[in-house]
Amino acid sequence: MPTVLKIGSHRFYFFSREGQEPPHIHVETAENAAKFWLSPVELVWAVGYNSKELRKVRGLVEERAPFFLEKWDEHFRTESSGD
Repeated sequence: MPTVLKIGSHRFYFFSREGQEPPHIHVETAENAAKFWLSPVELVWAVGYNSKELRKVRGLVEERAPFFLEKWDEHFRTESSGD
């Protein structure tokens, strides 16, 4: 599960075997977790975040969606090519 970015206590990552799904990012903050589609940014699910925290995390995902999409393409293109 490659970590893509850390911002403060937030860790953004992919699961390596999820390349068949639309591009998305997982985020963990302590015991809280969420999953967002990246294009367009949309919350898939969340556990533990209150609404204020979730708005903040969503804002971080929206600001960095192009970066996350680039990393998604790099990771899953490499994985599918067998490199």
